[in-house]
Amino acid sequence: MFAKRQSALAAAAGAPPEPRSRVAMEPVLNALKKPPVAAGAAGVFVIGAAALFVAVLGDPRAGAPTASAVLERPVAADTAPTGAEAFGFSGLDIYQDLGPIDPALMGEGGAAGGEALITLPDGASVASGQGFSAPVRAPSNPLPKAPIAGLFQPGPNGPLPRIAVDGRVPAQAYARPFRSNGKPMVALVVGGLGLNSATTRAAIERLPAEVTLSFVPYAEGLQTWIDMARAHGHEVMIELPMEPTGYPENDPGPYTLLSSGGADDVAVKLDWLLARATGYFGVTNYLGDRFATSDEGVSALMTNLRQRGLAFLDDGSMRRRPGAFARASADRVVDEEQTPAAILRQFNALEAAAKTNGAALGTGFSYPVTVEAAARWTAGLEARGLQLAPASAMTRRPGR
Repeated sequence: MFAKRQSALAAAAGAPPEPRSRVAMEPVLNALKKPPVAAGAAGVFVIGAAALFVAVLGDPRAGAPTASAVLERPVAADTAPTGAEAFGFSGLDIYQDLGPIDPALMGEGGAAGGEALITLPDGASVASGQGFSAPVRAPSNPLPKAPIAGLFQPGPNGPLPRIAVDGRVPAQAYARPFRSNGKPMVALVVGGLGLNSATTRAAIERLPAEVTLSFVPYAEGLQTWIDMARAHGHEVMIELPMEPTGYPENDPGPYTLLSSGGADDVAVKLDWLLARATGYFGVTNYLGDRFATSDEGVSALMTNLRQRGLAFLDDGSMRRRPGAFARASADRVVDEEQTPAAILRQFNALEAAAKTNGAALGTGFSYPVTVEAAARWTAGLEARGLQLAPASAMTRRPGR
């Protein structure tokens, strides 16, 4: 028996071995012959191959450059912007949100943030906060509603001022009537109006009618503001944006009068600026130290204003430039430093200049602290031997 079994093992050793998995794989191979199963298996194979490629070779984008950034919401401004920020388009949205603070947030005695009150010569006081405590004044001798017949003509962008055929001029017809009482005169122009409703309304309603108001030509509803100001007795002006040092980084807007523009450029831009509203007796500069160096530009401006019967008042930076129908230059800018104490020092200097020279003209921007201080300061002028006059009373005709 042993010999028989040995012979069987020897016979089997010369044949190829039968695969061990043949029987187990047959059902799988038969299933793969079916088309739906084959398609699914192919998809699984592709996905698996891709995964294996990434695992072995790494992320094919690993060498590509990448970048990340941290986004932060800009912090809202908590202070009043400068005049340039207010006038330039880039700053209008900031200034538009600026308004009087909530009285509940005022410190003891009405001073914002607990700041000390500044006492005026007449015993009144003013704080440097953005609130207004000066009383609202009743309209005083309202001025005629604009436009006045004969003093305007059609223009490409709206009505433009003109000299009437009977010789009347806007510089006189739209000015606040004034009669001197023989005392030294002081005048004040508050500008930058029309951009912020709170400060514009405060200037119109809380400042005496003799204070001249100057409006930004880019303001929305400009004619409505001018009509309101004239109804309260204020004479008004329009501000002309002029090229400053640092332009165009320091940009007063698309209708800025440029030193390189020439006479034609000045004329085109004036047609837009002067047509924004009616009822103003004159215009004033906004910035413009570089424009003032242009003989051609300034000459074109003054000629245009003279032909239209308009006055030109500047902030003191263009004192040596004659022209226009009537002229005046400010003796002081009262709020270059925007604190109550600094503004009151400028008012005191303005009074001293008036007593020495017989008259003095100041200008300021419509910061809440300026409006508040001006309202308090003007209330005591008569008791101090001075007469408050509209700015038009300070103008002089060339050669007169």
